[in-house]
Amino acid sequence: MSDINDSDFNFIRELVYRESAIAIEPDMKYLVESRLTTLARKSEFRGINDLIERLRSSRNVDLEGRVVDAMTTNETSFFRDSHPFDTLCEEVLPTIASSQSDPIVIWCAACSTGQEAYTIAMAILERCPVLAARVSIIGTDISREVIAKAQSGRYNRLEVNRGLPAHLLTKYFSQDGLSWEVSQALRDMVQFEEMNLIKDWDQMSPMDIIFLRNVLIYFDPDVKTRILRNTSKYLKPHGCLFLGLSETTLNLQTDYTRVTTDRSHYYKVA
Repeated sequence: MSDINDSDFNFIRELVYRESAIAIEPDMKYLVESRLTTLARKSEFRGINDLIERLRSSRNVDLEGRVVDAMTTNETSFFRDSHPFDTLCEEVLPTIASSQSDPIVIWCAACSTGQEAYTIAMAILERCPVLAARVSIIGTDISREVIAKAQSGRYNRLEVNRGLPAHLLTKYFSQDGLSWEVSQALRDMVQFEEMNLIKDWDQMSPMDIIFLRNVLIYFDPDVKTRILRNTSKYLKPHGCLFLGLSETTLNLQTDYTRVTTDRSHYYKVA
């Protein structure tokens, strides 16, 4: 593996922060080297130095995007921290459905390779199927590569074995060689789009429910506050926000208040 010098390392850190607000710590040079080496091998470059020289020589939005993709952590699984999905189906969705007759829109932000969005669809079909026809789910992520995988709806054995109960695997997936593919019932409920949370939100429409789980941990307080303020602008008056178990709005300048249930919690605009 080629060593990356301090100047190039700081150049990549600044690029990634500018484009995604993801902070690469000073002691993470090994991670940058590893991921950019993989990117260079998959692309047209001779190595890291060649790739960085191209970035420095002229603005290349596509290449910058691929670098950000490479530096983005895409940790996800089916039914991760299952309690929020219980709360969604037992409390949040029925309450919203009873208060309006409009379609119910759920946004799964930073959805990675799609497991959370498909989990929401399965949970609704299993727990409150009478509402499924009214629900549409939108998954977004900054990474073009992971959005393409989410749209494909194809997962390997390791991925379906992470959190997905066997009876739901056989009910909502079909096996194709070494892969498993989501059913049409799930595809009918879910769509995926590219979106950068720190940039333009004009493509978004008002939402009933937002899942923004396990992504704020990668941002500094100012960026967290800006993103949360944006979500509050797009939530309908009755809307609810789900964050990750280790995430909170405390000490951030937002309008959210926490609502605690027996096994989980969510947030509403005050």
